[in-house]
Amino acid sequence: MTLSCFELGERMLSPDEARAALAELAPAPLPAETVPLAALHGRVLAEAIVSPIDVPQNTNAAMDGIALAWPARGAPPAAWRRVGEVRAGGRHPTPLAPGECVTITTGAPLPAGADTVIMREQLLEDGDTVIVDRPERVRPGQHVRQAGEDIARGDTALAAGTRLAAAELGLLASLGLARAAVRRRPRVAIFSTGDEVTAPGEPLPAAGIFDANRFTLAGLLREHGAEVIDLGILADDRAAMVEALADAAGRADLVITSGGVSVGEADYTRQALEAVGRLAFWRIAIRPGRPLACGVLGAEGVPFLGLPGNPVAAMVTFLQFVAPLLGRLQGRAEDAPRRLTALAETPLRSRAGRTDYLRGRTRSDDQGRLWVCATGAQGSGILSSMVAADCLIELDASRDAVEPGEPVVIQPLSRLS
Repeated sequence: MTLSCFELGERMLSPDEARAALAELAPAPLPAETVPLAALHGRVLAEAIVSPIDVPQNTNAAMDGIALAWPARGAPPAAWRRVGEVRAGGRHPTPLAPGECVTITTGAPLPAGADTVIMREQLLEDGDTVIVDRPERVRPGQHVRQAGEDIARGDTALAAGTRLAAAELGLLASLGLARAAVRRRPRVAIFSTGDEVTAPGEPLPAAGIFDANRFTLAGLLREHGAEVIDLGILADDRAAMVEALADAAGRADLVITSGGVSVGEADYTRQALEAVGRLAFWRIAIRPGRPLACGVLGAEGVPFLGLPGNPVAAMVTFLQFVAPLLGRLQGRAEDAPRRLTALAETPLRSRAGRTDYLRGRTRSDDQGRLWVCATGAQGSGILSSMVAADCLIELDASRDAVEPGEPVVIQPLSRLS
């Protein structure tokens, strides 16, 4: 029998075990809401989209030329009689008789009786008489888009759980749909912790650090479809943290903090979590980011994740654990990061018994093979290593070294460019 995430105690979990435990905290996706097409970008479908029409609606021309019924057998007529013109948005009123053709533009519906389009460059014209140059090159049915060849009426056009990007929005529009049912965006409350943490723009104390985590996490949350509730910076004060967690639990679907989850004397996040809710687990066999407090808050059991304070560790643990949880809240099927295989360009070192996530940079060689190397120093406080990276190199717990030319798993990073 599988353990509940609240029975894991002090066990050191693998990343996959931690993801499975976190999935228990979001057993069902958020409710659905109907949203206009213009506001659907980045949203996740709550139900499948079934096409109400054939796309295209009519069998139509794929290029400019003439439309006619080309004989499948036997010699075609030496000349064709043009009986009209069809432009996109119009129709020819009567079926074509044998030996007749119409001028047609790209996208215009084929007249009844026509099955082939011959491009303009292959035609010799004399008034309404049209001769096809090199007729042996014509294939019956060429340059025609069949009705429903993209999507047929009644077919599933988009599955539930699909995140809507530009192509999906165009597809919805092509079906004539002005709105769709999508999952509500997860509302995520975030704050940073620590007496040493200073907001950007404020004077930096001699022993202070600027708050980078709140801004990287807010950016990642928005990239993964969430609404951000920014609760600022909390000092190392247990009472203040208890109050902030209780308040956040009443406003959010998920609460995230950074910092204050290790075993130091001034690390109050775990203590506050146990006062407001319940701790599930906090030790994961990864680097960077081993201390990660996970639990629930308040009577509603709002999921809580206390991420590490080091900025790279905060980003890496977000990508490994928060991103799948956000996907689950939005009804998406993915439960792990996307992975590819690349070849190591340089030696890579790890430690057996934990999963290492190195920041990496990829290139393709002239044979199309994908190579990866580390970005340089890999300390969990070196945020520039994330800026330089286009992937994470995942070295699982069974590997302590990778030699040049050996395959490694990478997780591509999504970056604005």
